Amino acid sequence: MSKYVLYKNTRLLDPKSGLDIKGELLTKDNLIADFGDTVKAPEKAEVIDCNGQCLCPGLIDMRVFVGIPGADYKDTIENTGEAAAAGGVTTVCVQPNTDPIIDSIAHIEYLAIRAKNALVNFVAMPAVTKQLQGKEMTEIGLMSNAGYQAFTDCSSTIDNAALMSRIFKYAAAFDAMVVQHLAEPTLSKNGCMNAGDLATRMGLPGIPTAAETLVLERDVRLLKASNCAYHASQITCSDSIEVVKNAKKSGLNITAGVATPHASLNEYAIEDYRTFTKLSPPLRSEEDRVAVIKALKDGVIDVIVSGHDPEDPESKRVPYEQAEAGVIGLETLFSVSLEMYHNGSIELLELLAKLTCNPAKIMKLPGGVLEVGTPADLCIFDLNSPHRIEPEKMVSITKNTPFDGRPVQGRVTKTVVGGVSVFEYVA
Repeated sequence: MSKYVLYKNTRLLDPKSGLDIKGELLTKDNLIADFGDTVKAPEKAEVIDCNGQCLCPGLIDMRVFVGIPGADYKDTIENTGEAAAAGGVTTVCVQPNTDPIIDSIAHIEYLAIRAKNALVNFVAMPAVTKQLQGKEMTEIGLMSNAGYQAFTDCSSTIDNAALMSRIFKYAAAFDAMVVQHLAEPTLSKNGCMNAGDLATRMGLPGIPTAAETLVLERDVRLLKASNCAYHASQITCSDSIEVVKNAKKSGLNITAGVATPHASLNEYAIEDYRTFTKLSPPLRSEEDRVAVIKALKDGVIDVIVSGHDPEDPESKRVPYEQAEAGVIGLETLFSVSLEMYHNGSIELLELLAKLTCNPAKIMKLPGGVLEVGTPADLCIFDLNSPHRIEPEKMVSITKNTPFDGRPVQGRVTKTVVGGVSVFEYVA
């Protein structure tokens, strides 16, 4: 017997179609059955009054690191699912640097089995090169034929131009996408923060923005010889934004993302040597942060990601240079992103597109929209609820957030995956 759920008294938001109305939405089992101003629901339908709150497609996060397999003391698939659900994220795209590394069909299947009972959808993003070593291409064709279309070496940059050229041509033959981390190794290897006056005053080795832009410029030139889809994982500076803008104008199949911290924090967050602000790429200048916001508004940057990367206390409670790069972000992705709406930087539907339909389109996933017959993956949120980010209340095993104590406005109150409620906020 089918299960019907009617969500009434809600503000329906669908960035793909531009929908923004007061209305109702009906789900049937795991799919959206109907929505609009008023919906005729079966008498047996469960009715949920949303009390005027917003309802949008569930969020899709294109950059998430998990601890399993290999580092369950940092994080588990189950815990990642709980953190995602608490943040309104219904699909996470898993980076391949697990142990063993996700670079074959067998390892993808292992992850799929482990994630079968997780609260949210897990999508593997397999490695581009074997063991993430940047030397030999993985079986992109076999994995593409198995349904996996996005490949990345996550936090490792493929710096061999000849190899990258072959990868682009091979991936294009299978309609696959290459996702690149932008950090030229010789310029970024020994650095730990943005290069500049602040790094000099703090006595910390810097990473120049050129480390990002040089790799991007090279990749764009190589892309001109193929029709490969390319995604710049995390853009952080104005120079890189110009490269992406010009590449799009020239007709290249290129998209770009930014992590929430790079859109909401600048290098001065590091001043007290807080290791929870250490990222790869690092936090940049205020001028670069402002350029990132404008690029989101202008559509040059297509998606916002959390960059969720749990690190245990032993990896963070050390001098800044020695600390591991990475912060958690699934639970703060949405509320921190909403700052851009509340301060007038971007319209609400434009912002939601970066978190829903855009990543769905780039990753060729069925969700991210409010359409009849699509997965009933939903995020219900109170747009104006004020609160502070409190790490001790987070469900993530590790608490390495750079947003400790930050006041935010907007809270996820309910998350639905496949028609099933997987999170509900309780005050």
